[in-house]
Amino acid sequence: MTTPDETTEILNRPLSRELLARDLTRLAYVAKDGTPRNVPVGFSWNGAEIVICTAKNAPKLAHLRENPAVALTIDTEVHPPKMLLIRGRAELDVTDGIPDEYLESSGTYQMTAEQRVEWEAGVRSLYHDGMVRVVITPTWAKLIDFETTLPSAVEELFRRQAERQASGSRSADSEE
Repeated sequence: MTTPDETTEILNRPLSRELLARDLTRLAYVAKDGTPRNVPVGFSWNGAEIVICTAKNAPKLAHLRENPAVALTIDTEVHPPKMLLIRGRAELDVTDGIPDEYLESSGTYQMTAEQRVEWEAGVRSLYHDGMVRVVITPTWAKLIDFETTLPSAVEELFRRQAERQASGSRSADSEE
């Protein structure tokens, strides 16, 4: 586990900030039947929290009310992948209108000014009775770039490989 200070330090790294500026994350949570769910969702980062906006009738809301523990993955589609893994707790904030975060989380989509006006009008019509803000405060984070950081299992394999190679060269030295 990371401490709050370590989590903040990881989230403030340049690569983390770059990933936190992306459009989509994968939200993992536990359903009422105890099985995991993982869904891609739009999000915004306000410097302290991840905000996901959803319809008031979204099935995930009932699950999050019962078990607010979540995990997020924000990653790239290129090789080597860059990944930001985050764990936290979801708090639900029901709104009467369209949250600014919802409109902002779609800000990187390529739209003309006219398309944007039309899109916003459609959003306001569809979600006329409001939305729910799913607010996640990170309690743990890990950044993996496959250059300076690796998944813990791969780090362990590299350590074992180095130990094998070191013991192999000591054996070869003792035979001479």
